[in-house]
Amino acid sequence: MPSHALKRSTLLALCACVLVAQSMVAAINLLIPQLASSSLHPSPTEILWTVDAYVIAFAGLLVPAGALGDRYGRKGALLTGLALFAAGAATSAFAPDPAVLIAGRGVSGAGAALITPATMSILVHLAGPRHRAQAMASWTLALGLGGLAGNLGGGLVGQFLTWRALFGAMVPLAALLALAVALTTPRTDRSPHGNPDPLGTLLLTSGLVAVLFGIIEGPGHGWGSPRILGAFGAGALLIALFTALALRSPAPLFDPRVFRSPRLRATSLGLTTGFFGLFALFFVNSQYLQEVKGYEPAVTGLAIVPLITGMAVVPKLAARWSAHPRPVIGGGLALVGLGLLGASTVDAGTPYAVYACWLLVISAGTGLSMPALTLGAVTSLPHHQAGLGSGLGTSAREIGAALGVAVTGTVLAGHTGFTAGMGPALRTVAVLVLAATALVVTGLREASRPAPTTTDARPPVREPAA
Repeated sequence: MPSHALKRSTLLALCACVLVAQSMVAAINLLIPQLASSSLHPSPTEILWTVDAYVIAFAGLLVPAGALGDRYGRKGALLTGLALFAAGAATSAFAPDPAVLIAGRGVSGAGAALITPATMSILVHLAGPRHRAQAMASWTLALGLGGLAGNLGGGLVGQFLTWRALFGAMVPLAALLALAVALTTPRTDRSPHGNPDPLGTLLLTSGLVAVLFGIIEGPGHGWGSPRILGAFGAGALLIALFTALALRSPAPLFDPRVFRSPRLRATSLGLTTGFFGLFALFFVNSQYLQEVKGYEPAVTGLAIVPLITGMAVVPKLAARWSAHPRPVIGGGLALVGLGLLGASTVDAGTPYAVYACWLLVISAGTGLSMPALTLGAVTSLPHHQAGLGSGLGTSAREIGAALGVAVTGTVLAGHTGFTAGMGPALRTVAVLVLAATALVVTGLREASRPAPTTTDARPPVREPAA
């Protein structure tokens, strides 16, 4: 496919798809009070699963969904994902009981797992090397705006409509996006490598779901409880079995030896780190603005708008510096950590303008680092495996997001009241972000070193198959 094949209409359609898919991660959070008092009468556990079912299905299926899109067609995977997303939203909108609502959220999450890697993979193939950094900047902006749109949309729906309206609106929206994709997006070449790996897919997906379950449920059940330890143990065992199977298989879902690449390891850690900090902020933001500052849900959604500024402006500058990823990524992640340290100092008497300034610092850091990290993760693999690279990168993001919420929730639970715990929680997250940033920069330095001349004499490593 020639590099000029990426048209503006295609870019807008693909970015709109990923924005909508990402928005449903956060939108439900601001509707929890309304949902709890609804006619469904969900228990606290059912409310938790209503929130988490989407994230677990989304993150757990990203890697196999990306690999399957490479193998069977990325445009087809995207359209299938939009159909699943709409079906799940319709199921949730008309749910007669909490179980059906949770099932609908899981189906929508599976659709999002097909949508996200397919959109990035198509962009990588259509943009060409010269325009790839700009395309990734736009895609990353859409991903960040999705989180903000979810907060804003959830706040508006929570104040003026019912929770069913949020899910109902997703059905025609997904249909419009599918029509836009069908009209604007060309098909890309399929990967000629690899075969379906049902057992490997099952092992990896089950392992990731078990790990995510442990991360998400850890703060509520206790990190040392048998349920959580069992989830982590099962996840580690399943992922180990997948690794052993993949190393022996002539055509695995993907070859685990791709993680020998220092750049893939560093960029994956960087993506996890950035979303770890960002979703820790999302977790405390609505509680701070509503419980401490006394804002209404709609105003709460609007109050995080300063995060849009850095995410919208800075990626355009970062694309110009794409040839120097190490300072761009290191500087951006450091700004996220420093912004979180600043946000940890706010309290009930802090003017909103001061809080907004710290949001801008975090926003600028996210906009600076995420495009370079995204591009680095995708280009660490062969060109025909762009969907798999996208799936690995997005899995890193979602695991980071889950960890950010889990760590923040755990620290908050150790204090009497939200006001007393917010500062220590954000400081803990900030320190971890800054420590991880140092590891990411070290990894990128290792990746930038020239390969030793003896490399040609080593036995060749089998190219990973999608």
